[in-house]
Amino acid sequence: MSELYNSIEPNIIDDEMVQKAVEEQWSEDISKLTKSEGINFKDVMELQLSFRNILQIDNLWQFENLTKLQLDNNIIEKIEALESLVHLVWLDLSFNNIEVIEGLDTLVKLQDLSLYNNRISKIEHMNTLQELQIFSIGKNNLTALEDVIYLRRFKNLRTLNLMGNPLCDDEEYTLFVSAHLPHLVYLDFKLVSDTMREDAVLKYQELTEPLEREEARVLAQLEEEQAKQKELEYHKAAFVEYLNGSFLFDSLYEEDTEAAKLAYLPGVGDLLQAYRKEFVSVCENLFNYGLKEYEKREAEVSDFYKCLHEALTADQQGGRKMILDFENQNKRRLDEIHNASSYDIAESKRAEYKEDILQLSKVLMTSEMLIADQLEELIKDFKGNIAVTASTFIENVKEIMTQCRDLENRHHEKLLEISITMLEKSVKNELDEDLPADVQMLLVDKNTIVNAVNMSHSIRLRKIDKQESNILSNTYRWEASVTEKAFQNEIDRNRDRVKEIIQYINNLQEELDNIKIPEPME
Repeated sequence: MSELYNSIEPNIIDDEMVQKAVEEQWSEDISKLTKSEGINFKDVMELQLSFRNILQIDNLWQFENLTKLQLDNNIIEKIEALESLVHLVWLDLSFNNIEVIEGLDTLVKLQDLSLYNNRISKIEHMNTLQELQIFSIGKNNLTALEDVIYLRRFKNLRTLNLMGNPLCDDEEYTLFVSAHLPHLVYLDFKLVSDTMREDAVLKYQELTEPLEREEARVLAQLEEEQAKQKELEYHKAAFVEYLNGSFLFDSLYEEDTEAAKLAYLPGVGDLLQAYRKEFVSVCENLFNYGLKEYEKREAEVSDFYKCLHEALTADQQGGRKMILDFENQNKRRLDEIHNASSYDIAESKRAEYKEDILQLSKVLMTSEMLIADQLEELIKDFKGNIAVTASTFIENVKEIMTQCRDLENRHHEKLLEISITMLEKSVKNELDEDLPADVQMLLVDKNTIVNAVNMSHSIRLRKIDKQESNILSNTYRWEASVTEKAFQNEIDRNRDRVKEIIQYINNLQEELDNIKIPEPME
């Protein structure tokens, strides 16, 4: 159908076009309002740009909350400029001149996609559309049945239209699609029957079973990676990530070229193995300690918020009771004023009621002041407990990291001894081993070998210090954030409660002021 517009000048989507489109789809009253006040494109949820001879998609970034977009029956050649429409659920690009599926990566919420009647020859570049339920790609240039296998990744896909593609001419087309897309409910506007699915599964079992095994393997791998990531996040929350196992030890040598050369010296290999074993053991101790302390910290925070909630609940119940008691008398008092037999009686009762409102305000404000003081003390105690918890953790971390430095220092001393001994043997030509040339260069004199060993030692000490610094910094940040959050939450709660009380009292006063009472007798 898009060929009908070739004689008309092609368009690019501009502000004038989209504004006109929005006005057309809104009611007359709303259109008049938008013309006077202007259109906020962020408020537009649906946009229809059909039959406008559009050649190029552009200028849609302003519709950031759009959920439905119709671009059918145009002459669009490329899917582009849709990146910002991340809330899009429904997209119609049918009856265009599109040759390649692309530009859809950010549309992760898309459920209904129509590319019907285009020039597409391959199903591809749709991996992120995991919410896809309805897909129409009929009347394109799809020739290979195997292209359908790509759609297996969309586990929510229930409706598929391929009608009008060359691949549909294959006599096995329906069975092939039904076998390879087991979750499909409708194919080419027809229900996939149980009988058809059973026949399809039986016929293509040899092809689908390897696919299922591979998908199961990939899924298991993904779940394993997700579990590892979840575990890593847990370790990060405890400030001890990568301290289980040899991660830290291995990192000490990652960028240490001098250590790699020194490892060739006789006896250094055994020395490294002993060092590694002890170092990893200390790291494991720190790791296990960190996890236990994390659980303690979480429990302490949880207990605090539990106490906070209990105190607030008790206060709210008391406040509700005071207001309920007042409300029970409210209607009766207003009726008494309204139905008073004389102006003086009405004024007297109005004054009494006004005093009651004032007293209620004082009681509610006093109650809020008392709970605020109570919570302030609770938060101060919490801050003190958190400070002790963090301080204890920091001191123990420092002690354990000191053990790591002590191990490094002892290793350094032994490595230095071996290196000097090898230098002396080299000078005397008593070395039994054939060492690489770059290692032999270290054994030319004492300054060279000592500098190499010291440089290697400094690199490792810096990495140990950095690990300790990271743990301490994370702990300090946690301590500050958890206490600041508690204080800020209470400030916000108190401010909101005071506003709430003031508004309630003002409403009562306004209700009282609006009551009409009999005019005084002349």
